[in-house]
Amino acid sequence: MGAIALVGACGTAYLTLVKLAGDDAVCPTEGCDLVLNSPYATVFGLPLALFGFLAYVTMGIAAIAPLFLNTDKQKELRAQLEKWTWLYLFIGGTAMTIFSSYLMYILVTQIQGTCIYCLTSAALSLSLFVLSIIGHAWEDVGQLVFTGLIVGMVTLIGTLGIYANVNAPERATDANTGQSVGVPPPVKSESGPAEMALAQHLTAIGAKAFTAYWCPACHQQKELFGEPAVQDLDIVECDPKGRNARVELCQAAPIEGFPTWEIKGKFYTGVQPLTDLADLSDYPGPRNFRQR
Repeated sequence: MGAIALVGACGTAYLTLVKLAGDDAVCPTEGCDLVLNSPYATVFGLPLALFGFLAYVTMGIAAIAPLFLNTDKQKELRAQLEKWTWLYLFIGGTAMTIFSSYLMYILVTQIQGTCIYCLTSAALSLSLFVLSIIGHAWEDVGQLVFTGLIVGMVTLIGTLGIYANVNAPERATDANTGQSVGVPPPVKSESGPAEMALAQHLTAIGAKAFTAYWCPACHQQKELFGEPAVQDLDIVECDPKGRNARVELCQAAPIEGFPTWEIKGKFYTGVQPLTDLADLSDYPGPRNFRQR
């Protein structure tokens, strides 16, 4: 368990440094950068990976601490320490597994990318959870199950509370009708020359992005372009309750989900990396995108 925690700590430490430096992670897929640049990668203004690093470090310390008490005089102290460290390992493993499961759900349903680091961390968390159960002779299994249920519920409620306002849509009053309309959250990332050029190229060839103001994946797509490049895109609001909705265009298009791109008569569903949009649109300009 100490070795597993060490691997997790190294991985999350690397991701923390990448996030703080604003660099791209070394990854065989585009999904890693999609995750790192998503609003889910930041908690309380700090990289989520930093909290993962702290969790793995504390789990590692709990796993190896009793091993330093080896003398005969320390047996009683070691037994008492193991009692508490095993309980902590179970509680920590349970919380990490629940939290990782939620992040896997977000990865599949919202970000829609493949992140090797995320999958590895989820596997490590699950391994710690399983080993915390089978690695110790628990005296009261019923109490262990009850503790696990309580920890799981608290973790899930806390997780939902932390991310409750991620990409939460705002409301505004339409100047023409006076009615309340949905407004997508503001784009906070910055645009570079490459993002600006790509956005202008997409609009010039008639490409459209079909979105909904409440859609987290749509917001993630906009964050890849940054502000003000997103202002140059032809974004079609499909929800009738959204501001400047163009429902007729959405109804005429074969939309299966949001966002959906229409490029040269073909439709592509889901968040598209900027490099893919450049390829699909035969973009001839610079490709040094800040967020690929």
